[in-house]
Amino acid sequence: MDWAEITIKIPTEYTEQAAAIANMAVPYGIYIEDYSDLEQGAEEIAHINLIDEDLLKSDRTHSVIHLYISRENNVKESTGYLTERLNACNIPHTLCEDNISEEEWESNWKQFFKCTEIGKRLCIRPCWEEYNNKDGRVVLSIDPGAAFGTGTHATTSMCLELLDEKVAPGMTVLDIGSGSGILSIASVLLGAESATGVDIDPVAVKVAKENAAINNMSNKTEYLVGNLNDKINDTYDIVVANIVADVIISLAKDVKNLMNEKGYFLCSGIIDIRAQEVEQALIENGLKIIKRVENNNWVAFLTCK
Repeated sequence: MDWAEITIKIPTEYTEQAAAIANMAVPYGIYIEDYSDLEQGAEEIAHINLIDEDLLKSDRTHSVIHLYISRENNVKESTGYLTERLNACNIPHTLCEDNISEEEWESNWKQFFKCTEIGKRLCIRPCWEEYNNKDGRVVLSIDPGAAFGTGTHATTSMCLELLDEKVAPGMTVLDIGSGSGILSIASVLLGAESATGVDIDPVAVKVAKENAAINNMSNKTEYLVGNLNDKINDTYDIVVANIVADVIISLAKDVKNLMNEKGYFLCSGIIDIRAQEVEQALIENGLKIIKRVENNNWVAFLTCK
């Protein structure tokens, strides 16, 4: 399969806002090059102070967002949407499109995906990486494939941290917009009895099933292709949605019908400028905010009835 690689170069101060727009265009396949805090990031994240000389020469004033779209989809529609939204938000940008093979696509983003420890119990391990599990963490091995979703983005890591806090043995979990299956698989690895994922993208469902098999969790997970209303009739102890603000606002009207009486609704994918709007929708529809988490201009909410 051939892919279109779309790159958007923007001043670093617009990175989070532009990334939110990019996620709405292609929510399953972006990565960001941002070297504005290279030294601090190396110290805090990788615990090193020696940095490759070529990296030190990187442009610190601009970020580059990379998106990948299958040529089987309407690439021009996506680039048109991106251009329109970036212009509407007055974000200075340069947008380029290029062809890329599947092999190039995989090698391009795999170099940015490493083992990531999240919360108190969890580690996300890409299948091609070794991990020294000295702390006895629950290890989720994943090959995101075309569905992406690696746990490294702030929205996903916040969801995983909240799942780490709330998942208990015997619980049932519903993952809306399940993507690579990372949240549903993490739930059963953390002790949930079962997890169901729903996604409108058949490629995502295929990848999620493969990731469940990698973790020997096929018997505890189920993945469905289609719209939520057509596929789900049960109620769950935890409902999680890592999508975008508009979808969460729409979900707020009916999500209580998917929750058990003492269930939780956990939502993320919310850029901070939309957080108040989402919070208001949740409260107006009878949900109580238990916890609000913020990370790199993204927000997640943990709610209950």
